[in-house]
Amino acid sequence: MITKENILAIAKKTILSESEAITKLIDFLDENFYEAVQRIYESKGRLIVTGIGKSAIIAQKMVATFNSTGTPSMFLHAAEAIHGDLGMIQNDDVIICISKSGNSPEIKVLVPLLKRFGNTLIAITGNTTSFLAKGSDLVLNTTVDTEACPINLAPTNSTTAQLVMGDALAVCLMEMRDFKPEDFAVYHPGGALGKKLLLRVKDMIEHSLKPAVTPDTSIKKAIFEISEKRLGVTAVIEDNKIIGIITDGDIRRMLNDVDSIADLTAKDIMSKNPKVVSSETMAVDALNILEDFSITQLIVADNGEYKGVLHLHDILKEGIV
Repeated sequence: MITKENILAIAKKTILSESEAITKLIDFLDENFYEAVQRIYESKGRLIVTGIGKSAIIAQKMVATFNSTGTPSMFLHAAEAIHGDLGMIQNDDVIICISKSGNSPEIKVLVPLLKRFGNTLIAITGNTTSFLAKGSDLVLNTTVDTEACPINLAPTNSTTAQLVMGDALAVCLMEMRDFKPEDFAVYHPGGALGKKLLLRVKDMIEHSLKPAVTPDTSIKKAIFEISEKRLGVTAVIEDNKIIGIITDGDIRRMLNDVDSIADLTAKDIMSKNPKVVSSETMAVDALNILEDFSITQLIVADNGEYKGVLHLHDILKEGIV
């Protein structure tokens, strides 16, 4: 019977086996890796990544990583290549071919065809004496001693090694291109990640209300302003400058402290020096301010001009957190 302890032990053994396999890749990094990075970086074309079987799946992931980090890439399935897809390869493209054995029938057919075009061919293989390795301009060694699979057949360590080698290429290219977060945002405009990188405060308050009172406004009218605009706060404005805010919390504390509000005005209970951000502030930075000061609203102003109120709920609605 397989027990919980057995299952956990197998899982740990698998993870340890794969981690050891990729650690050994460090010793395989040589002039070939350096030259591969240089040729991809200097290429005026795209990076074509091809493979068969599980290596094809790794190739697709590599393409996704390269595309999202500034290296235009395309996936070419090794089996489909000989049935017309070779037409996607252009003169200036660099090609990466991935295969553990480097001797599969599809690879043996494909390599001479790829070389016919005169493109740089980079092999990622676990067999440096294979047909693929001998037919390539550069060889990136991803040899593994064994697979994590208990019968040493299912690609596990070998595909992980391929994936890590691809990541190493991508990260080197990012460094060479001085790839920055704003560059990353260009390729990731959708979802929570894109919003973290692109969304600004102005995008969330464009159509929001702007609660405001003067210092001499009565408390009753201030409460009405807060309730009507439904943001839990109002700015206090004097001579077109923001001098304070009144929040729901200020109202509650006032009601606990006084018996009558008849003679009170906004300036009597407002909080001075409120936290203010510009409309160009990144939404994620505004969120950090809210969290750091344990508040739920921020006043938005540009060059002293009151633009509105950013509420924590506005950020939450965008799905940034």
